[in-house]
Amino acid sequence: MRFTLIALMAGVCYAQDGRFTFRILCAPCHGIHAEGGRGPDLTLGTFSAGDQDADLFRVISRGVPGTEMAGYSGRVTDEEIRRLVAYIRSVAHSNNEIKGNAAAGETIFWNKGGCGACHRVGTKGSSLGPDLTRVGRQRSTAYLRDSILKPDADITSGYATVTVVTHEGKKIVGVERNFDNFSAQFVDLSGKYYSFQKEDVTSMTREPRSLMPAIYGRLLNETEVNDLLAYLSSLRGTR
Repeated sequence: MRFTLIALMAGVCYAQDGRFTFRILCAPCHGIHAEGGRGPDLTLGTFSAGDQDADLFRVISRGVPGTEMAGYSGRVTDEEIRRLVAYIRSVAHSNNEIKGNAAAGETIFWNKGGCGACHRVGTKGSSLGPDLTRVGRQRSTAYLRDSILKPDADITSGYATVTVVTHEGKKIVGVERNFDNFSAQFVDLSGKYYSFQKEDVTSMTREPRSLMPAIYGRLLNETEVNDLLAYLSSLRGTR
């Protein structure tokens, strides 16, 4: 019993050491308590890249190609990564906060909400806004709620609003595809693609705001918002 207690206390200390590293490296995306934000909720105990300790070690070390998850090998030691894994394990718990009905939320997504006009799920919908096929793995429930009700709170990289005013005075607004000091490429809400050189227009600006309308707090009641959240959280894609 004495040796078991000592081992347990050592494990707790090991995880707490990882907590300090987590708050520096991981909290900006995964939240100060690992409950998610721009990055997924890590307290659920299931992860998109695998659920074993070795999987977590690999993800922290090498990152995940095609996502915002960078690799930390070379920036921290293997021992620090093992402590991070121990901390993530220590905060995992069962999470039943999603109260909505995913099937009802799917109907809202494609109909009343009109979300498919800008977002894609699998092969269905539009690519104007971010692809939501795996959003349940990539974003926390709290982040998704804010994205629905306060779309300007945090803009996904590459989806800022671009505004161009032509020499004729025509104002064209769309979603960024590429923007630099010399040119702008973007897509308007009808799906039309534009490309302009800076010298050929009167003005060309890029703003950290979303073209998604901030109407869903009025359009949907609380039950419908929860249903939509349940649907979005269910979108896990494939491994």
